[in-house]
Amino acid sequence: MAPNVIAHDDLEDDIDYSDIEAKYQVEYDEGLDNVVVVDGVPVIDESKAEKLLARVAKEFSKKGAPVKVDNMIIPWDEKTGKSRGFIVVEFKSPEDAAYAIGVMHGHPFDSKHRFSLNRFTDIERYANLDETYVEPEPEPYVQKEHLRSWLADPQGRDQYATYRGDEVEIHWHGKPSQCEVAHNRLNWTDLYVSWSPLGTYLASLHRPGVRLWGGASWSGLQRFAHPLVRLLDFSPNENYLVTWSHDPIVVPEGAQQGPQFFSPEDEGNNIAVWDIKTGNLLRTFPSVYPEGEDASKKQQLQWPALKWSPDDKYVARVTPGQQISVYELPSMGLVDKKSIKIEGVIDVEWCPLGDKDKEEEAKFAAGKSNKKPRENMLAYWTPEVANQPARVTLLQFPSRTILRQKNLFNVSECKLYWQNQGDFLCVKVDRHTKTKKSIFCNLEIFMVREKDYPVEVVELKDTVTDFSWEPKGERFAIVSTSDPNFGNPGPGITLKTDVSFYALERGKGDFKLLRSLPNRTSNTIRWSPKGRHVVLATVGSTTKSELEFWDLDFHHDDTGKREAHKDEWGSGIQHLGTGDHYAVTDAEWDPSGRYLATSASAWRHTIENGYAIWDFRGQELEKHILDRFKQFLWRPRPRTLLTKEQQRHIRRNLKEYSRQFDEEDAAEESNISAELIAQRKRLVDEWNAWRLHCKEELGTERGVVKKLKEPQEEEEEKEEIEVWIDEVIEQIEEELLE
Repeated sequence: MAPNVIAHDDLEDDIDYSDIEAKYQVEYDEGLDNVVVVDGVPVIDESKAEKLLARVAKEFSKKGAPVKVDNMIIPWDEKTGKSRGFIVVEFKSPEDAAYAIGVMHGHPFDSKHRFSLNRFTDIERYANLDETYVEPEPEPYVQKEHLRSWLADPQGRDQYATYRGDEVEIHWHGKPSQCEVAHNRLNWTDLYVSWSPLGTYLASLHRPGVRLWGGASWSGLQRFAHPLVRLLDFSPNENYLVTWSHDPIVVPEGAQQGPQFFSPEDEGNNIAVWDIKTGNLLRTFPSVYPEGEDASKKQQLQWPALKWSPDDKYVARVTPGQQISVYELPSMGLVDKKSIKIEGVIDVEWCPLGDKDKEEEAKFAAGKSNKKPRENMLAYWTPEVANQPARVTLLQFPSRTILRQKNLFNVSECKLYWQNQGDFLCVKVDRHTKTKKSIFCNLEIFMVREKDYPVEVVELKDTVTDFSWEPKGERFAIVSTSDPNFGNPGPGITLKTDVSFYALERGKGDFKLLRSLPNRTSNTIRWSPKGRHVVLATVGSTTKSELEFWDLDFHHDDTGKREAHKDEWGSGIQHLGTGDHYAVTDAEWDPSGRYLATSASAWRHTIENGYAIWDFRGQELEKHILDRFKQFLWRPRPRTLLTKEQQRHIRRNLKEYSRQFDEEDAAEESNISAELIAQRKRLVDEWNAWRLHCKEELGTERGVVKKLKEPQEEEEEKEEIEVWIDEVIEQIEEELLE
């Protein structure tokens, strides 16, 4: 029997149990680096545990650190039966735990609680920590570039950006001797460039997203990761940025996560709101399109999709036909947690803050006035629905008080135009007859600064194609047409238009026609930023490209006062000049209101692309024909820091400043003349020296040639013999008869 037993034992030694051992192997804990202690959690009882854990998991997911409720533990106090104010969270890996600590430490859970995250292993590590304070060494100070350094230019020049081919250039603009390129760069953008509203940043669009540039060296300041971005929009005070892409947001597996990147919750949206200073993503939205669009037609996105309040405190988003949602910045939370339900709402516009509002706000903030500045105001309109007429409403926000409503009938379309000081709101109402075969226009003008917000109606017989308020003024201009080709113009057809100027007649309180300019082809109105001057342009036409420069206060002096002589209503409108820029596509005034730039972009056509710059009188100063020219943009300027009294003082002493500027111009001209004379004298001296040198060389060459030719000439003289022979051929003698 013994041999059999030995054989059986040998057989067991030959069997391989590695697969069974691997299956039932006990896994030993390698570490607790993936476990995090989250402090600052509200103290609750067991009945609220599930709700609390779900809320905590949602907050972590918003920041790109997803965690399951099953992986969170709430320690309980056995005596009180309540939680201890912290939870323990287990992540998949130590890397996920490290990321969660980075994005969630200090995150506000609610108004009374703020998260504080630590690794579970740090408890032992810091148990015997030496708490002796050691002052850290200060880091060396590195001064950052001033983002508005261009405003300190000694000559007070403006800047503009041009985009041609693959190159973007930043130019200084001033007198001919002061015009130069400040900076240029190849492949600076993939689509186009855009200035921020106050000129602080230059935005460029790329496939990965948007980048902001600025400072004297034009270094990169901020990045916003929105792939395939197509459109962008700044808030009025440059605090926030909105981006849009036609392609919905997709977050691939393993993509970088964090406050500056999209999370899985953002998938499917198209619009993103960013904080410019931190670069953090605040919120995303899906694109919305107007109702009633034909599915077979390409839907048009209304841009900007989000409407900013002038103080950057709120942003409004319209869901066409349903509601207006107003969000508070920077939390991007819905104000009062509810939208404004408005059946049929189409569009909304915020009332701008004028100089009066800004002065009142500054005085109130400084404690110099007890009068509170007025609340933000927005205007919206709704179309005719069933038996309900169309309606325009002025709404105060955040109190949501309705200030004024106006019913409108037989309305086809409305468009809202705020004057830039917030004094007037013009609603351009396109009306149709009962048969709906013809369309005419009315202007409903709300007097926002007056009691009860009265409405002045300007009735017109024709269709208005363009409307524009005078900046800081009480005038407006319109382009109207009765051309039968309107609505369906054929190729090469330019519509006949009329241009009219209206002004507020203070005594009567209504708007009266100043002057009408019939039989024009102008389709675009461009007011100078300072008011008074206006340009009428024919843009986008292949047959007409005229520019008309007008002054609406020709009888005013430099201080803005009207000359004391008979001045009939509208007689101050004076034609200053006419220009022509073939195939012009854009016209834009510079911030000073002294120069106008016109351009022909290759995005619209390929005929004589380039740009030209004119003065306010219509004199062409420079013109550049450039192939593949795409874009011209003046750099905006921020609001002046001078008070009203300082500005009045400058206007009163304008002649003294003019004298100083004339002296500088004369000195510059004399320097230029002296340099020109010196250059000419140097050229003349070089010419004379060259001539003298050439004469010496020529004389030397002639002397050598003469010496070489002298022996040959002597031999030729010896060989040549000339002989003169006189020969008598015939001799005749004749006698003279007496």
